[in-house]
Amino acid sequence: MPSVALVIEFDGTDFVGWQIQDNGRSVQEEIQRALTTLYKEEIKVTGSSRTDAGVHARGLVCSAKVPFNIPCEKLPLACNALLPEDVAVIAAYDVRDDFNARFDSQGKRYIYRIMHGSVRHPLVSRYSHFVTGRLDVEAMKKAAPLFEGEHDFAAFCAAGGSQNTTVRRLNHVEVRSGANGLIEIEVTGEAFLYNMVRIIAGTLLYVGQGKIAPDKIPEVIASCDREHAGKTLPPEGLTLEEVFYDWESIKQNK
Repeated sequence: MPSVALVIEFDGTDFVGWQIQDNGRSVQEEIQRALTTLYKEEIKVTGSSRTDAGVHARGLVCSAKVPFNIPCEKLPLACNALLPEDVAVIAAYDVRDDFNARFDSQGKRYIYRIMHGSVRHPLVSRYSHFVTGRLDVEAMKKAAPLFEGEHDFAAFCAAGGSQNTTVRRLNHVEVRSGANGLIEIEVTGEAFLYNMVRIIAGTLLYVGQGKIAPDKIPEVIASCDREHAGKTLPPEGLTLEEVFYDWESIKQNK
């Protein structure tokens, strides 16, 4: 059977996450339902990430075996006609038969968005975490690169994860300040622990609030103690922006 990879964008507000669960709508369920209708037989998809309830994605990737080929330029339009307004296929690729969206991933890029100011902005509240009070953004910018490299990130893992090790490598961590009080925390790495990005964002928020000094970040990491890091920020501020693959070796040349 042919294999396809789909790049998915979704607003996670009304989803219980990517993975099918008994307690509400999942993105995986919606994608599988659309593909099953389109191909007229049951289709199962494998996702690159298990995003939590309320987390958004601009570039989650999933893979599936399908009974026949539909041209890649037409497949997103065909799927989107069958999908609800809060999820869409934005690209499709014919891929080699053994492609697996989860295991072939070479890394991911997330952005956590914080809206900082004196009043809420409802038009952006679905996609950012609102905070009041003074924030030292320059201190946050100074602290961010101290997360880079390979470390034991046990202090940045929420209870309930199923990982075998808490050692992870982060390739890039950056804080950017934009217009109207928007702060973006970008984190790129090979793999992530449960709630890891949201805890890193919470720790950088603590730096901005003066609760943790920027140069104390290495000590927080070395402690391997969850109590020493910042709080887990809410899901609505987090977006999975991109999943990395060696597409040239994965795509099928038709």
